[in-house]
Amino acid sequence: MTLLSRASIDGITTQVRITPNHPDATARPDGYWFAYIVKLRKTTHLEVAIDLKGELLDQLQTAWIQLHYITYGPEGRIPKTRHAIVPLKFPDPDAPEKWRSTEAGDVMPIYTHLLTHLDDPVAVVKRYVSPHAKPGDVVTIGETPIAIMQERFHHPTTVKPGWLAKRLCYYFLPTSSLATACGMQTLVDIVGAWRVFGAFAVGAIAKVLGRPGVFYQLAGAQARLIDDVTGTLPPYDQFIVLGPENPQQVVNEIERETGLLAAIVDVNDLKAVKVLAGSSKIPDGLLEQAFAEQSGRQRRRANADRADSSRNIENRYTKEITSGQCTLWLLRLNNRT
Repeated sequence: MTLLSRASIDGITTQVRITPNHPDATARPDGYWFAYIVKLRKTTHLEVAIDLKGELLDQLQTAWIQLHYITYGPEGRIPKTRHAIVPLKFPDPDAPEKWRSTEAGDVMPIYTHLLTHLDDPVAVVKRYVSPHAKPGDVVTIGETPIAIMQERFHHPTTVKPGWLAKRLCYYFLPTSSLATACGMQTLVDIVGAWRVFGAFAVGAIAKVLGRPGVFYQLAGAQARLIDDVTGTLPPYDQFIVLGPENPQQVVNEIERETGLLAAIVDVNDLKAVKVLAGSSKIPDGLLEQAFAEQSGRQRRRANADRADSSRNIENRYTKEITSGQCTLWLLRLNNRT
């Protein structure tokens, strides 16, 4: 288990107990894990109990649990690892509101706990956004946390790069999520090797002719949405995070259950804002206008903070926004009808 904290964890001791919870077999009192057969179309469960002792426990943010186990069956004896991210810090949903004005309307960043596959988008909106929202407001959610809540992330150790991925990745900028063999192989696994190769070949020719970006158009939406290692905040910076699945369905569910207009946006690139899915009642171009202006302010504030390190509070706020830790925004439109 790995602990993430705002303070040193040197004085913290941990004790982890893992207990099998099989539907038809009782766990042994001595803690010994006996071999167990999982029958066809059946599942089994386990219980993880963590005991933490020491100082500064209130500074703990997250526990990253890595469960190592072995499966034995038709494919042989295979070591496997499952990852569970558990938040330990939960912000106050009724915290004071901090609105920022744009020409399209007022924007309020919403801070949440570290979202994981244990969370549900509707429940998160009800908990953190609803206390501040009014009828006609728009709640926007970053595409990465939606994907994480859908458990669309995996560790690079589970990726087996093939011949194509190992070679094509060299032709992408080092900062691209497709510039590693594992990142490129993830795209190959989603859309297929022939589509990736064809997109690369046509994209290379188009780039020579002065038309960049054709590869991403032909390779599909996931080519832009995949976040490779270092692409998001810890501990997900150790994982490859895919783009969300069925984003419009998620938006429709949020609107139906909360009564708020909703959108899923990609704001990882502060130079552009892409709306992946949104309520039909949101005016065209509104979100792009609001977040483009907001992003410009953040860049100017970040530049000013680098020039004046004494502005600690404002600097910390800017870093949290631009690093993706704030994943929900509430937009209150101007001149609403």
